Amino acid sequence: MRGFTRRDITLAAVLGTAAASLPATTRAATRSATSLDALARRKGLRFGSAINWSAAGADRGSIANPPYARLVAAECGVIVSENELKWQAVRPTPTTFAFERFDAILAWGERQGMVTRGHNLLWHQSKWFPKWLNSYDFGATPHRDGERVLTTHIETVLGRYKTRIASYDVVNEAVRPEDGQLYETSLSRAIGGAEATLDLAYTTARAAAPKAELVYNDYMSWEPGNAAHRTGVLKLLEGFKRRGIPVDALGVQSHLMTQGLDAKASVTRLERDWRAFLDAVTQMGYALVLTELDVRDNNLPAEITPRDRAVADFTRGYLDVTLSYPAVRDVVSWGLCDRYSWIEGFEPRKNKATRRPTLYDSTFRPKPMRDAVAAAFAAAPTR
Repeated sequence: MRGFTRRDITLAAVLGTAAASLPATTRAATRSATSLDALARRKGLRFGSAINWSAAGADRGSIANPPYARLVAAECGVIVSENELKWQAVRPTPTTFAFERFDAILAWGERQGMVTRGHNLLWHQSKWFPKWLNSYDFGATPHRDGERVLTTHIETVLGRYKTRIASYDVVNEAVRPEDGQLYETSLSRAIGGAEATLDLAYTTARAAAPKAELVYNDYMSWEPGNAAHRTGVLKLLEGFKRRGIPVDALGVQSHLMTQGLDAKASVTRLERDWRAFLDAVTQMGYALVLTELDVRDNNLPAEITPRDRAVADFTRGYLDVTLSYPAVRDVVSWGLCDRYSWIEGFEPRKNKATRRPTLYDSTFRPKPMRDAVAAAFAAAPTR
């Protein structure tokens, strides 16, 4: 375990030295009234974040990194594992499961008095399957063996965690953004098509966890270029409803992309089509979960002050529109600290300025985006 650094001391100042020194169970019981989760709950919402597992003392956004863990515990009432419940992590071979890392995250969250979301039971794209599944021999009866592989996975996960997890992203990103059609995979080809595969995932999950919220999760967004993706998601949701498939909510990932310095003008341009999409989803009877909020600070200057201001204003505009729908109950960010965001490694800024996509900077100082989220909660209608 490493010693305290200047970054740790900065965080203690942000969170309050006394609160940071309390035992975990006490901190959970005395989470600040100004935490984002507390502000959200006043309106019938909840706020949370993704978090990882790591070895003790690793410089990652994990439960084993004391300053980051304290930040998540101070701000959040909901957590979700970033990677540790995905097939690549928990299903190393066709016949084995590896739950130790997710178990540690779930136990940590429970000690903090937090709710844990399950992400995910089926990421329906070949590139996110474990290697063994892409080359798996489904034998002489591929339909039967494909169903067995999928149902065994879902039943094993849900049987292990039972009511400890109340909401699952059962299927993740099954719609191709370029044309709105469903991805096909080794599993769906064995079972007899993508639609049948997704249906089986949800019916299996409902039977194994009758009281859990079952979510379809995807990254269709409100920026230009997402129309085909949104149309495909609506078609999928309509099909679920028509076939009586037990899907309760749409997970709206909310990986936002700024459109320029004039955030107000951007919001005005985007709002109509976004409301049309959310209207269609909610009129079908689906709830909404904002599952992976962060912001790619595109089309903005390298200078930090105007960049942070534009990100905050764009985030506030998005949340004001989206939280106006009472069907939204949870807002979950995909990490809280720029230092550990996935975006910098995935898509660095072209002008070499380091990405600033989350609510806290790389030294754990709150940014204008954090204030914007707090203000959006304060302005949101009560559920």
